[in-house]
Amino acid sequence: MQKYSIFNLVKNAFSGHQNWDLAWKDPTPKKEYDVVIIGGGGHGLATAYYLAKEHNITNVAIIEKGWIGGGNVGRNTTIIRSNYMHDDNALFSEFGMDLWRKMSQDLNYNVMFSPRGIINLAHSDAQMNVYARRGNSMRLNGIDAVLLNREQVKEIIPMADFSENVRFPIFGGLMQPSAGTARHDAVGGLMQPSAGTARHDAVAWGYARQADSMGVDIIQNCEVTGFDVSGGKINGVRTSRGDIKVKKIGLCVAGSTNVLAEKLNMTLPIETHLLQACVSEPVKPILDRVVTFGAGHFYISQSDKGEMVMGGDLDGYNSYAQRGNLPTLQHVLTEGIAMMPFLSKLKMLRTWGGIMDMSMDGSPIIDKTHIEGLYLNCGWCYGGFKATPASGWTFAHTIAQDRVHKLNAGYSLNRFSTGHLLDEKGLGTKTWIS
Repeated sequence: MQKYSIFNLVKNAFSGHQNWDLAWKDPTPKKEYDVVIIGGGGHGLATAYYLAKEHNITNVAIIEKGWIGGGNVGRNTTIIRSNYMHDDNALFSEFGMDLWRKMSQDLNYNVMFSPRGIINLAHSDAQMNVYARRGNSMRLNGIDAVLLNREQVKEIIPMADFSENVRFPIFGGLMQPSAGTARHDAVGGLMQPSAGTARHDAVAWGYARQADSMGVDIIQNCEVTGFDVSGGKINGVRTSRGDIKVKKIGLCVAGSTNVLAEKLNMTLPIETHLLQACVSEPVKPILDRVVTFGAGHFYISQSDKGEMVMGGDLDGYNSYAQRGNLPTLQHVLTEGIAMMPFLSKLKMLRTWGGIMDMSMDGSPIIDKTHIEGLYLNCGWCYGGFKATPASGWTFAHTIAQDRVHKLNAGYSLNRFSTGHLLDEKGLGTKTWIS
């Protein structure tokens, strides 16, 4: 694989950049693989990469029914964070933050990781108490958190509405700091900056390029039509490009998980929903943080091109469409204008939607199944993109070692039977189960 560097950039400039190698090949499927990963999104690509890198398993194929970057990995709002209260979620996400910090160097590909920090706004005393509790839990897990009062928030994001007579006055907020505000912990060590953004398509391309260089076959436009299961064991997968024998299969298909589960006669505790997002026309730099609205489900950041990137609630009904509808878009933007009135003057540049598999408690599933050789990675709800490296790393471990890692032990499938739920704040499809 051709290494990306300033020297190669200069060298290729003399040939009009006509001699760069292909980022990844487009092979014909082989008859047999050790592992097949179904789903060429961020989680599937990361899983294949870490199977090769960490476990030296390279006879691997990624099967994608569309094209690399055409699914949710390219249809999100690029937010990265680890500001969870429950230990299972916090430690898992913070492990992922360590991978995010070194990802560009690890992949030899600039994923444009920007540790700018995130602020969750609070609009009542009760919400401030909840954030204080979450912040304390984060600190106990080694994740930096700063509880901000009203004046501190106003200093950081003065463009927000701090009027006294608004419906949702800003009382303060909880911040997971940026690179410029990283602090020292109790024993004198520098706490690493965490929350921020990264370029979603660059993450997909970087993982795909490195996985391909290690021998992984990336097979696009290849739809799964069925499975070969006998004696409770997976033996192969049937696709639109032929049958493939395989020892192990990992499902990483996000909102399409139930479609494939049905082919395996499995019923999973997830539902498929549509999550919308939109960006405005570009404006001069004004917002250097990710900010969430505490009185509703709305989040916003500013891209490197100046666009205001915004997202919010689900459409509210099951859907497999990759587009949204106007009522939800209006609802999301109404919340945005309530928080930052200047948004009302901007024109929307484009909107899109991503299909997500929502678990019943809002936390994911990374586990073995009752079928030998079949492994499950699903239920990522609103947080799939930020979990990409940690999800791939732990799922690769689970597949390679045929056992869960301690980081994803809490993400078991049977927790919905035993009652050991991981419900942060009613983020699942059944928000009342908490």
